[in-house]
Amino acid sequence: MSFTPDLTHSHSSEYSADSFSSTQSAASDDTAVCDLRSALALLRSIPGQLIETDTETDPMGELSGVYRHVGAGGTVARPTKEGPAMLFCNVKGHPNAPVVIGLLASRRRVGYLLGCDPKRLGFLLKESVAHPVPPVVIPNEKAKCQEVVHLATDPDFDLRRLIPAPTNTPEDAGPYITLGMCYASNPQTGESDVTIHRMCIQSRDELSIFLQPGARHIGYFRELAEAKGESLPISISIGVDPAIEIASCFEPPTTPLGYDELQAAGAIRHHPVELVQCLTVNERAIAHAEYVIEGEILPNVRVREDQNSNTGKAMPEFPGYCGPANQSLPIIKVKAVTTRKNPIMQTCIGPSEEHVSMAGIPTEASILSMLEKAYPGKVKNVYCASPGGGKYIAVIQFCKTVPSDEGRQRQAALLAFSAFAELKHVFLVDEDVDCFDMNDVMWAMTTRFQADIDLIPLPGVQCHPLDPSNSPEYNPLIRTHGIACKAIFDCTVPFDQKERFARAKFMDVDPRKWVPESLL
Repeated sequence: MSFTPDLTHSHSSEYSADSFSSTQSAASDDTAVCDLRSALALLRSIPGQLIETDTETDPMGELSGVYRHVGAGGTVARPTKEGPAMLFCNVKGHPNAPVVIGLLASRRRVGYLLGCDPKRLGFLLKESVAHPVPPVVIPNEKAKCQEVVHLATDPDFDLRRLIPAPTNTPEDAGPYITLGMCYASNPQTGESDVTIHRMCIQSRDELSIFLQPGARHIGYFRELAEAKGESLPISISIGVDPAIEIASCFEPPTTPLGYDELQAAGAIRHHPVELVQCLTVNERAIAHAEYVIEGEILPNVRVREDQNSNTGKAMPEFPGYCGPANQSLPIIKVKAVTTRKNPIMQTCIGPSEEHVSMAGIPTEASILSMLEKAYPGKVKNVYCASPGGGKYIAVIQFCKTVPSDEGRQRQAALLAFSAFAELKHVFLVDEDVDCFDMNDVMWAMTTRFQADIDLIPLPGVQCHPLDPSNSPEYNPLIRTHGIACKAIFDCTVPFDQKERFARAKFMDVDPRKWVPESLL
């Protein structure tokens, strides 16, 4: 089962639409991605995109420690890099339960899996929201996720034995489910929503769930249920079509309350996502998932997140730091775990490039949607860069074509902050700068930016609570935790000086005459 593929990887600055299209087309002729297994099959057909290993691996810190070197990237502490996904086929304590990590930890790989040029993924996601395909419910007997059933009433039932959930570091509060698609419904309207939350296995049949206040619809659904003293039924689907994982990361205002993000996933595939009725709770789950956890979020019951480890830490989060353990989190009381035969667990490293893909690409779509309405034809692309974990940084490629465009680029940045409130820094660049290449962005900042006139600070604005600099301890002028000074870095050339800043023009040739295409 093991093999050693070519580990050569491409940085974002090296995306080539031509080379991507030819490889993607050849790889996808016989492989249509519709679930995790077909996604892995596609990656096996593309050199350098998947490693499989039979070497025994401890899920408690070791698995993530290995992948940190292979392909984590993102804001993970160096040494790390962007590389292939990895399938661990011999996980200690979990025979016959492989774990895959890093499936989406490369923008190029996301392009393969969604059948799209990596530089156009934001546009693909934008169109998917605009043309939703609602999910459908299939009969239980046709749902692969219910091929094997484990009920919590069984005396041998134990989440820690059934779910090979890793810890990212030895300091984690416990084993975490990092890529569970949480599906729940508004108890008043019946409208459903799918999101991803960090969930820590606390006991044989309990999970803690972190619901950031005001940021996710399922948190609101829980509040409505709890106000009536009722539990909120929930399903957690693990190991699904990558289109679902990406679409589930959309946020308001792009997907407002009542918009089921599974509709966007259906639009990406031009086929509805298939759901199935759960066996023990009144909710639905993703029918092709590898694992489904069925349960209820209990009303007025809380737990300390690190009650089993006492480390004071939760797990590594996308800014690159370990998040503090929450002292009071809601509990999911698990009723059942259903799986496919020989299920495959999927996980991710919190600060990795995988988070950049899942959080950043939907954010790009949200910003593109708003800016195209305000300034049609002016915004050429948007990139939510890796250093910001897909949330804190956006690079906007803005094209000024007439004198009156001067200043509109800064208004576009302000609109981007409105489209996605968790943004901290927006970099504005001209159309001759590759917004996906941060070296090119830094070049523009070095040669087209003067801090005294091109830096626009926006102090006292709500941002993201996981940024440790957004705190009175860092700056006494900050009123409370989570308040930040956002900033616009205008690295565009003044319209009347464009000729003075023209880049050197090289001969346009096809290098394939001299260099093998595999090296380009």
